[in-house]
Amino acid sequence: MQPPRRRFGHHHLLFLVLLLPSPPLARAPAPPGPAAALLQALGLRDGPRGAPTLRPVPPVMWRLFRHRDPQETRAGWRRTPSGATLRPCHVEELGVAGNIVRHIPDRDAPTRIPEPVSALGLCPEWTVVFDLSAVEPAERPTLARLELRFEEVGTETAALSGRWELSVALAGEEAGAGPGPVLLHQEVPALELPVRAELLGIAWAPNASAPRSLRLALALRPPAPATCARLAEASLLLVTLDPRLCHPLARPRREAEPTSGDGLGGVCRARRLYVSFREVGWHRWVIAPRGFLANYCQGQCTLPAALPGPGGPPALNHAVLRALMHAAAPGAAGLPCCVPARLSPISVLFFDNSDNVVLRHYEDMVVDECGCR
Repeated sequence: MQPPRRRFGHHHLLFLVLLLPSPPLARAPAPPGPAAALLQALGLRDGPRGAPTLRPVPPVMWRLFRHRDPQETRAGWRRTPSGATLRPCHVEELGVAGNIVRHIPDRDAPTRIPEPVSALGLCPEWTVVFDLSAVEPAERPTLARLELRFEEVGTETAALSGRWELSVALAGEEAGAGPGPVLLHQEVPALELPVRAELLGIAWAPNASAPRSLRLALALRPPAPATCARLAEASLLLVTLDPRLCHPLARPRREAEPTSGDGLGGVCRARRLYVSFREVGWHRWVIAPRGFLANYCQGQCTLPAALPGPGGPPALNHAVLRALMHAAAPGAAGLPCCVPARLSPISVLFFDNSDNVVLRHYEDMVVDECGCR
């Protein structure tokens, strides 16, 4: 029988804030409270303004979340071989470094009106706009992938053969301005599948920060006359690396289950603490997970508890000496403290204030083992 889960209450909020790696705070009249500090640690400048505009979560974001989240892995969705460790600050499925993934929709889509073929037989062109203002200057882009979905329209599609040609150019900021320099030309064999184009190093320099906004002019040349395409959807998959949230070495996650219990007695060990996003009112914009086992350390560090156990974390010589001194002369030295000795990461999938779907990876969020220090 599983022991009852310890639930997350408001008095545990400060504990969670201390676990989250928070970026430097902007100047403010007063220090932020626990909730504001936690939002900033999630990469949000302020709290969500009401409920987000709910939109379907792209399948690629679900795949990346399930691939990266250790607690999803332990639940059985993806079986990881014993001893295997995901590389820190690396998105294996995309093959790039990074700890933040954003799926950014086209901001011009709600106002775009389907354009008919002109009287001269020319196919329409489109302007797509991506709001990148949520990307912080410290983040280094490692992947910028444009994804387009088209619908064929025309009178000769049944007999159509050949390849389409996609051109992507920078768009002018003012309405009516012509397109800027062409960034790329790309052949498109067919329109049944999404069309992808890599923009990093083309739309902006590889080592430069992402721009605040990206406006692109798109044109799709048909392989035959009287056949055009309609732009159904445009999005940008952006991966960035924030070195402030990155650890140089990976630590394998242990399968030891923390114990339950509220008492202060017993040896130093990890205790169960389940953090529920619903209980803090964030379930409307946190997509997954619904919560996670943060755990905490509690227990005494008297001898022999201060000594390392089989397969446990190594004990510090200083902690052993303090325990020895306390056993010999209790008033001479205090006992060592029961603190985290091994922590592991979590991934959080959520809507930001721009209604982007964001996946962020956070190190040192789950207490796996405790030790005396």
